[in-house]
Amino acid sequence: MKAVLSKAPGLPDTLVLEDVPSPVAKAGEIVVSVKAVGVNFPDFLIIQDMYQYKPQRPFSPGGEIAGVVKSVGEGVTAFKPGDKVFGSTGAGGMAEEIAVPAARMNALPDFMPFEEGASLLMTYGTSHYALKDRAKIRPGERLLVLGATGGVGLAAVELGVAMGAEVIAAASSQDKVDFCISKGAHKGFVYPQNPLSKEQQKQLSETIKEISGDGVDVIYDGVGGDYAEPSVRALNWDGRFLVIGFPAGIPNLPLNLTLFKSCQILGVFWG
Repeated sequence: MKAVLSKAPGLPDTLVLEDVPSPVAKAGEIVVSVKAVGVNFPDFLIIQDMYQYKPQRPFSPGGEIAGVVKSVGEGVTAFKPGDKVFGSTGAGGMAEEIAVPAARMNALPDFMPFEEGASLLMTYGTSHYALKDRAKIRPGERLLVLGATGGVGLAAVELGVAMGAEVIAAASSQDKVDFCISKGAHKGFVYPQNPLSKEQQKQLSETIKEISGDGVDVIYDGVGGDYAEPSVRALNWDGRFLVIGFPAGIPNLPLNLTLFKSCQILGVFWG
């Protein structure tokens, strides 16, 4: 079978497509014929050795898949060959077949395409955990989503709306903002490109306050960098700042802001 392999740390252009042996299901495992694979920011970090999870090389990236069960190992009763499944793999998904513990797979509903199943768990799982379990968001609260057209960002927009929040989508272009509004966001704005000057950071805080009506209750930060501090400055009393990811860099936040606003900084590690 063919698989995309990471043989040395690097960017996506270092990946190679090669023939590798087909996997065999061990006890408790199933072999899945992969029909679709999700591609997420952790995949980009893993192949560069910049993520907390470091598979032994050579490995195939791809942390979530959807496909059809090809065979089952000893002791597996939840699935049989021919069943449609989706689930989290950690890595190994960018291959024609993968052996994975059966406990990590779920039955794929007949109405759901493989592409949707393969892009569901990491993005919507992360955002559901962030908004429901960490922020404990309440109907009527104002939710600001930074990086709102990314995978987890768009999931946060849709889930925030479903949970009754007033959702404000922030993105790097008007087309992206318009797309978020088409997905249910109530408002949106375009932020400047990172890095931001002190004046741009001040203006970002003012923009958030103006468009929200004097502040937000929950911030979903999937961007980091220079966007974090000005966003926290626009938090309401008892606000919650959700730390999701750092494609724009790891921010430095002055902790006196948490005292002045009696707000919380909440790490989100759904894995």
